[in-house]
Amino acid sequence: MEPVINDNQSFQYTYSAKRQKEVEDIRKKYLPKEEDKFETLKRLDRDAEKPGTMAAIIVGVIGALLLGVGMCCTMVWGSSMMIFIFGVIIGIVGIGIVSIAYPLYKKVTKKQREKIAGQILALSEELSL
Repeated sequence: MEPVINDNQSFQYTYSAKRQKEVEDIRKKYLPKEEDKFETLKRLDRDAEKPGTMAAIIVGVIGALLLGVGMCCTMVWGSSMMIFIFGVIIGIVGIGIVSIAYPLYKKVTKKQREKIAGQILALSEELSL
């Protein structure tokens, strides 16, 4: 609401919904976060996947880098047969490591989900009532 003085010296208030929404949005930033049960359920589910995702990314990047080094050995530095064969071996090892990334993600995520299964089931039971 904005006070405005008229010509006859009386107050007139005008209400702006847009301004009020901005005030509420700013206010929400400074209030303590209250997480309801549904948000807790979603957060727990997201948190179960994070360790698996990080492990898969790390293993995948390492494998991709080894594959790249193997390719460099065969195409750029492959002046001798020894370096060429070494590059092929490193490339195959890199491909093997990259192919382990997804099964690693699945295994770590499954283990994390087993750890928090009790909490997830209890919260989902409360929410479904």
